[in-house]
Amino acid sequence: MSDQPLVNRRDFIRTGSAVSAMAMTAKSYAQTDGANNRLRMGFIGCGGMAGGHLKTLLKIKDSENIDLVATTDVYNRRAVDFQSKIKEAGGDATVHTDYREILARQDIDYVLIATPEHSHAYITLDALDAGKHVYVEKPMTHDIKEAQAVLKKVQKTGLKLQVGVQGMADDSYSSAFEAIKAGKLGKLVHAQIDYVRNYEGKGPWRKGGKSDAPKPDDLNWDAWQKPAPNHDWDPHRYYEWRCYRDYSGGIATDLFIHRLTRLIKACGLELPDRVVGMGGIYTWDDGRDLPDSFEMMAEYPAMEGITNGMTVHVLGTMANDDGNDHCIRGTDATLTFTKKGWEIKSDVKADKDAIIATHKKTGAEDLDPHHRNHHASIRDGAALNCPVELGLYGVTAVRMANLSWFHKKMMAWNRKREVVTPS
Repeated sequence: MSDQPLVNRRDFIRTGSAVSAMAMTAKSYAQTDGANNRLRMGFIGCGGMAGGHLKTLLKIKDSENIDLVATTDVYNRRAVDFQSKIKEAGGDATVHTDYREILARQDIDYVLIATPEHSHAYITLDALDAGKHVYVEKPMTHDIKEAQAVLKKVQKTGLKLQVGVQGMADDSYSSAFEAIKAGKLGKLVHAQIDYVRNYEGKGPWRKGGKSDAPKPDDLNWDAWQKPAPNHDWDPHRYYEWRCYRDYSGGIATDLFIHRLTRLIKACGLELPDRVVGMGGIYTWDDGRDLPDSFEMMAEYPAMEGITNGMTVHVLGTMANDDGNDHCIRGTDATLTFTKKGWEIKSDVKADKDAIIATHKKTGAEDLDPHHRNHHASIRDGAALNCPVELGLYGVTAVRMANLSWFHKKMMAWNRKREVVTPS
């Protein structure tokens, strides 16, 4: 297994959130303390995912007192396109094709990293080393070793790293944990969630491009592939990178990370004991090397006052979008998430099916409050919606599910050695 430990679990559980909430390097503080607390940020990656962030940040830039001052992409015309949109909104941004040029600038406070997931880790680590706060798209990293390294670096620097699981801006999950701690469900035994779609024709993430499409002249293909193995130019690998394990974990890392992180937060979970991933290339055998339908089961250990041990199931059919209830089952009741928040239904015979508690959510799965939360953390030390620890817990579980599928074995987390091993 390639996912080896870089930090002791007891250390990051004990110090992670407290350190990141309280510490700020002198360098980063100096950058954010002037100009009426204005934050200056740069984009690293200007593709489709970053486009949603750009749209949101342009809307809130005045109220949030932020300047969008730099765009970077190994595909130059994408960076130029972002620059043009910023200019149309009254801003002024420079264009770069090497992210290190942005990191070298002393006038930039934080960066948004929206590159393919295989490059998240090394860019994030370089950004933290340069004293920049980071918003990094999900998943935080491509593998567990990388996630451990990022956790360790955040703890060392005290910089603010927000993982782009924007569902954490919805308070349904933190409030669910409060209800669980209060004993409203009894001891937890099971949770389930899904991320299902029906792609019909082309299959997950296929865009219908031609196999002989030429490489754009202003795309640095070698830089884009780093640190994955080198391949000759392949438009499918570039435009449809979520279909290939060199760059993505597919359904598990692009979709499940959104859903599983919710349950980790709601149940107060950390690292699983065992994980199995099941599925296959059932519908679209088109050269992809990741499954087109997938599901995972994770087993979590006992936690005092919460569970004597529990399992978590995540479903991901990509050819059928009839999903499962999103719910948490305890010995006394079931909490089910709804569009409005959640409700708890009794499973005790005396009041079977009675609604014993409800919650109307505040916030939403939305980039706007997720970015505002990051800014508040940088400026004032507000608790992050999706901090590095939560990023690590999610990456560990979904990566173990993929490793299970790759090797056709259940995977276990070795707590003594901090590594994944076949179970």
